[in-house]
Amino acid sequence: MKTWKLTLEYDGTKYSGWQEQNNARTVAGSLRTAIEDQLGTPIELMGAGRTDAGVHALGQVAHVKLRKSDRRHPHYDPAYLLKQWNERLPSDISVTEVEEAPVSFHARHSATARTYLYQITTRKTAFHKRHVWWIKDDLNIKAMQTAAEKMAGRHDFVRFAQKDPSKPNESTIVYVDTAEVTADDHLILFRIDASHFLWRMVRRLVGVTVKVGLGEITQSDFDDLLNGKGDPKKLDVAAWTAPSAGLFLESVRY
Repeated sequence: MKTWKLTLEYDGTKYSGWQEQNNARTVAGSLRTAIEDQLGTPIELMGAGRTDAGVHALGQVAHVKLRKSDRRHPHYDPAYLLKQWNERLPSDISVTEVEEAPVSFHARHSATARTYLYQITTRKTAFHKRHVWWIKDDLNIKAMQTAAEKMAGRHDFVRFAQKDPSKPNESTIVYVDTAEVTADDHLILFRIDASHFLWRMVRRLVGVTVKVGLGEITQSDFDDLLNGKGDPKKLDVAAWTAPSAGLFLESVRY
């Protein structure tokens, strides 16, 4: 087989997520259409992370595999493919790099870590509304930083995950390498790095961190949630899920 590793960025606002779906516009579906139109043959396509509806990417990674018997097109130079595929893609999806990869390379299974970035703004912005969560009330940045630092290490994130029907037996134990909150004027950045993430986990961590910053829950409440505990009636994590607009899959490591 011929295998290519693709790095791409996209604005997920108008898409029903990365994963291909029937009767829905998705990033992977648009990418498949562009590549198959250029190559003139079906391909195997897989992404490193299954971003939800409205979520963006700065460094999503995908692989494209093509059987030798299907190599009908004379041009397989990565630079040529990059140009051809981008010309066929909508303006809110861009392939930034195409590389030949070993046949064994798999965008999801070969990945060792993923980094997500979430953007919060404390003032109204005229230009980046689709890419931030505007919090109108004052936030205690130091309290948010303390909460983020606690996320590092091995925890049971059962209180932060939504059950994934496609993975009924998935463990809710995740080892987080690093998590941090930084602030630059009105922009607050939440960044988290781990080998994998549960469905809705990042947006719910952000939502709860904001609750800490607003003083609506305590550090002790946050500790309980990290230990898979806490009163669900008092600590309604699902209701605090951060909007998808501020979330980016920032990078994938191999």
